[in-house]
Amino acid sequence: MKQKKSTILIVDDEPQIRKLLKISLEANGLKPETAEKGREALRLVASLKPDLVLLDLGLPDMDGKDVISEIREWSQVPIIICSVRDADQEMLKAFALGADDYVTKPFNPDVLLARITANLRKAATAEAGEPELVNGRVKMDLVRHEVKVDGVKVDFTPKEYDLLRYFLVHRGKMLTHRQILHEVWGPAHGDDMQYLRVYVSQVREKMEPDPNKPDYIITEPGIGYRMEVVEPV
Repeated sequence: MKQKKSTILIVDDEPQIRKLLKISLEANGLKPETAEKGREALRLVASLKPDLVLLDLGLPDMDGKDVISEIREWSQVPIIICSVRDADQEMLKAFALGADDYVTKPFNPDVLLARITANLRKAATAEAGEPELVNGRVKMDLVRHEVKVDGVKVDFTPKEYDLLRYFLVHRGKMLTHRQILHEVWGPAHGDDMQYLRVYVSQVREKMEPDPNKPDYIITEPGIGYRMEVVEPV
C-alpha cells in the first residue's frame, strides 16, 4: 500500500527546472506535481491541496505575486518563491502578499530542500501545535507522514493516515459521523456512514492492541467516535 508523502506543487514555465526539481524531490521522499502557468497552479492548489508550493514569479499568463494573492484568499499552504528576481522590493512584495520563503535562482538543491523541510515542519506545527502527534503507543510524524506503533513503522494508506491524523489532532473530543466525513472526505460524503465504518475498522486493525475491544478509537453509538487520550507506555 502506498504511504502518504508530502505533495509539493512546482510552478515554473521552464521544463528543465521542473525536471530538476522533480528528480530532487522524488529522491528525498517527496511527491512532486507540476504546473507551467499561474491559472493551472491555482486549479491544482484547489484540487490537489499540496503541502507546499514552489512558485516562480515570472509565469507566462500572470505574475507570480498575483498567484500568491489569490491563493491567500482561501489557503494558508506554505509558498516558497523560487525566482531569478532578486530585487529587495520584489521579495518584500512577495512576503507582504503571503509568501513564506524566497530562494533565488540558480539555487543550491540542498539549501532548497532544507527550506522545504523547515516550512513543512512549521506548517505541521501550526496545524497541530507540534510537528509530532503522540497518544500512548501511537506516534505520528506530520512532516515525514509516518506513523509508528510501539516504535515500529506502520504503513497507512493516504486516507487512513488523514483519518488517524484527524482523530489524533482532536483526541479526547467526541466527533460526530458527519463531522469526520466532512473534514476528512469533504462535504459530498457527509452521509457515507458505512464508508467511515470501514476506514475506522482498517485504522483500528493497524494501531489497536485488540481491534475488537479498542482502547483508542471508541464508538459513541448513534453519534460518532472519540479517540481517548492514552498515557505514554
